[in-house]
Amino acid sequence: MPTGAVLVNCRMRIVSSLMTTLHRVMYNFSEMKRLVVKIGSNILADEKEGLNTKRIGAIASDIAGLKGEGYEVVIVSSGAVAAGMRKLGLKQRPKEIKLKQAAAAVGQSSLMWAYEKNFAEFGAKVAQVLLTQEDFSDRKRYINSKNTLLTLLSYGVVPIVNENDTVATDEIRFGDNDNLAALVAILVEADRLVILSDVEGLYTEDPRYNPKAELVACVEEISDDIERRAGGAGSRVGTGGMYSKLLAAKKAIAHCIPVNIINGRKKGLIIEILNDKQHGTFFKPGPCRLSHRKGWIAYSSRTKGSLVLDDGAVKALTSMGRSLLPSGIAGVEGDFELGDAVNCVDGKGRRIAKGIVNYSASDIRKIMGKKTSEIEKVLGYKYSDEAIHRDNLVLL
Repeated sequence: MPTGAVLVNCRMRIVSSLMTTLHRVMYNFSEMKRLVVKIGSNILADEKEGLNTKRIGAIASDIAGLKGEGYEVVIVSSGAVAAGMRKLGLKQRPKEIKLKQAAAAVGQSSLMWAYEKNFAEFGAKVAQVLLTQEDFSDRKRYINSKNTLLTLLSYGVVPIVNENDTVATDEIRFGDNDNLAALVAILVEADRLVILSDVEGLYTEDPRYNPKAELVACVEEISDDIERRAGGAGSRVGTGGMYSKLLAAKKAIAHCIPVNIINGRKKGLIIEILNDKQHGTFFKPGPCRLSHRKGWIAYSSRTKGSLVLDDGAVKALTSMGRSLLPSGIAGVEGDFELGDAVNCVDGKGRRIAKGIVNYSASDIRKIMGKKTSEIEKVLGYKYSDEAIHRDNLVLL
């Protein structure tokens, strides 16, 4: 968790009226108009009772109020599997992929019906949008997904986004909707990501085991120490814990998207934090926004292999802002084609960067360690002087 100095600094930012004023000016919270709200399984469903329609109604009321003030809202909602568990008579979250898929298929219709019914009471329309990792890793599908969501928002519709659990086994096994929410926030270029959790926010220690744990009101930097201490599994209903929320926040703030983790069981908190009232944990956004393309490379594109760099290439990328040349490549791992995303690692296997390659794995194996002037002689052709151009490279 953060050091005592960091915690004191964060508290000072919150209680000081001067810093609050500067904070508001810096991030223009009053002008924000597009939000992504992630709602976890523990907020929407109970293992024994199924969907909590009363709470869904309270959330619909809050979001309808935001829409009335001119906000565009995208919801990333868990709960399909949890809703289906009760219908199928499952007492614990299933571990088998086929049972998870069945529960998701059964529960998805109930989840959407609950949203449809409750939002209709406030005159708002909703739309179901089911996504898989392929919709993010493939550039064309990524752009299509963005256009669909923005079109729905332009019509005043509230998109309800979820992973397509009934077909995407990868996402059920490894994914979580905290990560999806961050990717969606980046996709639609949101002004803020709000994560509704079953706890107040990030604590100095796990409050389930240490009642003296303190709520961290502000995080200026997600350090390795914070990540380590926040690790651990979530409940039997959901797949994500605080660690997954930290990773989601880390992605969002890299795009200058502020993040709040707040208690989703308390009505009205979303509206209050937009009015500069302190609740839960606030994650300060990074100093600059990655370009949309570089954001896609960093967080959405799926890597197909790795390039091992020598010390000179590592320095050229990290300290000099250079492109990656074949001469700086010491090894190739995996089987990839031109246009695929790959990791760039140093001699100890540490990830340095991620980028889109100009040559296939087989070609790079032939030209690695060689000068650019030798590429055409070795391959019989030359696409580019660079193995990865700096415009297609993101430092990690």
